[in-house]
Amino acid sequence: MLPRQRTAGPGAGGPRQEYLDAFSGARGGTVGADDDLDVFAPRPGEPRPAVESPADAPAAAGGDAPPASPPAQRAVGLPAQRPGGKGRAFTGIAAAAVTTVLAVVVAGQVAESQDGGGTQARSVPDQAGDASAPGGPSASASPGTVALSYEQKMGRTYPLSATLKGSGKFETVPGFAKAPGTGRKYTYRVDIEQGMGLDGVLFAEAVQKTLNDERSWAHSGARTFERISSGKPDFVITLASPGTTAKWCAKSGLDTTEDNVSCDSASTERVMINAYRWAQGSKTYGDKIHPYRQMLINHEVGHRLGYGHVSCQKSGELAPVMQQQTKFLDHDGIHCLPNPWPYPKS
Repeated sequence: MLPRQRTAGPGAGGPRQEYLDAFSGARGGTVGADDDLDVFAPRPGEPRPAVESPADAPAAAGGDAPPASPPAQRAVGLPAQRPGGKGRAFTGIAAAAVTTVLAVVVAGQVAESQDGGGTQARSVPDQAGDASAPGGPSASASPGTVALSYEQKMGRTYPLSATLKGSGKFETVPGFAKAPGTGRKYTYRVDIEQGMGLDGVLFAEAVQKTLNDERSWAHSGARTFERISSGKPDFVITLASPGTTAKWCAKSGLDTTEDNVSCDSASTERVMINAYRWAQGSKTYGDKIHPYRQMLINHEVGHRLGYGHVSCQKSGELAPVMQQQTKFLDHDGIHCLPNPWPYPKS
């Protein structure tokens, strides 16, 4: 708040009548338009005080950008006579003195009115440090938090029960990912069961990246895969709880409950990815959760493309992607190495 201007003489209610009479008599009338008397002009060389924006000014678009400069407002400064202004000649020292006193009194009243009358400027909340301020950081975003990359997210496990039976209600992950290749194009949609707390956007990104990898079914331009969220797809890749996965796999005569696995429900449009396996992985892959997820996608989509189960035939070889790697890597005395790709040596 700016300091109040002191008024001249006793009483702050206005100039006394004898001042007005003396002023009127000395001037011979009221102040003319050509008198150029400006008692509100700032003093030469004195900077105008900054006027802050009101606290309820709208935040800048986007929320994290600094607030726009406030609109120009009248500066609130101490009133002063503008030097060099024109004025009529006044007769007598008394008239000049009365004029000076009157100017001070009037200016003091105006300053006091502006200072105490509800037009005071209010400061804007510190949006950079106040999450409740318009445009400030959201409550869920901690200052300094670094977002995880795709690789980091794919390298983490997520909590999910092996016996979870979800709602059975699916929602489509929105968006479109264009087929990057020129081979036989397959369109697919990504659905995720509601209420599991898993990242559907991450799952959809993983499917697109995996299927269109040169080591995957897109090898040598043979196929290309495009994600859609509307229209009729060739198939639907569905991330679902173990209970819902078992229900949909049973529609095609498949039992996934014994080993808690995924399936291609061939009599339906759905390729079912067991969310427990997606979140937690398998003993066969240990802590290598990212390649395990790539294997899940490639294995089940491989069934949709017409491929059946096979196993490696020599110890130390990479397991074929169509081997049931969630269940085993070793069989008949042969030790196979984990492998998520149909064409791993590309």
